[in-house]
Amino acid sequence: MNVKIFDTEEVQNFLRLASGLEQEGGDPRIKQITHRILSDLYKAIEDLEITSDEYWSGVAYINQLGTSQEAALLSPGLGIDRFLDMRMDAQDEALGVEVGTPRTIEGPLYVAGAPVEQGYARLDDGSDPDGTPLIMHGVIYDADGQPMPGAQVEVWHANTKGFYSHFDPTGEQVAFNMRRTIITDAQGRYRFQSIVPKGYGCPPEGPTQQYLNQLGRHGNRPAHIHFFITADGHRKLTTQLNMENDPFVYDDFAYATREGLVVPVIEHNDEADYKANGLNEPYGEMEFDFKLSKLHQGVDNQVVERPRLQA
Repeated sequence: MNVKIFDTEEVQNFLRLASGLEQEGGDPRIKQITHRILSDLYKAIEDLEITSDEYWSGVAYINQLGTSQEAALLSPGLGIDRFLDMRMDAQDEALGVEVGTPRTIEGPLYVAGAPVEQGYARLDDGSDPDGTPLIMHGVIYDADGQPMPGAQVEVWHANTKGFYSHFDPTGEQVAFNMRRTIITDAQGRYRFQSIVPKGYGCPPEGPTQQYLNQLGRHGNRPAHIHFFITADGHRKLTTQLNMENDPFVYDDFAYATREGLVVPVIEHNDEADYKANGLNEPYGEMEFDFKLSKLHQGVDNQVVERPRLQA
């Protein structure tokens, strides 16, 4: 029997009490958010007739999620990161902001403090035995379409096992492997050599994949490369590029694929070609130009501050 008590004065007063709205001190914004989330949860318990067993199973799951440090992995898997981007897109449209390269989710695996290089960088250390060399290059343009010297291009990606340095469970990667910050040259150009990354899946026994299994969903991501791009007078761009031929490029569990951010990897097999680039084997090439957007009324109105690993 579904008993309805949510709208009673007793429950509504109790929600205000539990949220601290009747108490002095504390943070008014936290109180406001807590009241709304508690209200939605109480209402869901009532409307869906969530049992005590189901509720405590959920509590145990949250504990497991925290122990495994996968909350930032489940978040994009449930589309929350993408929803936040959708809201920022809508805000830009409402403000009449002209956006250049599309934003997309950051993901949970950025590490601050990568070595800084001028114009060109070698990202990988050459230790991945399955790595196909990759050369990527392009130009950073300002909001008016002019090349931007001195722009900062932070780039990071996975190895051929789908693991990122600083998060690699095998312990095989050195610090900042496949992570660099490149300062564009006088023509606004960036260039780096690395290896073609592979996509990855959520840890199969981890809580994120366990949850996705209950939804009948996979936990795979296509091969991709992450970027932060910053420059004076412009908003920070958070984005990532997906490899065109990856089978999950339009079936990303994290919903990060966007039109305009899918790039082909051009194969170069000619010996003279790859030797001219200082390589001893065939390689892949990616070319992509980024366009930034201006500050809004002098500020970056959509910069995201979140906890990030410092190394």
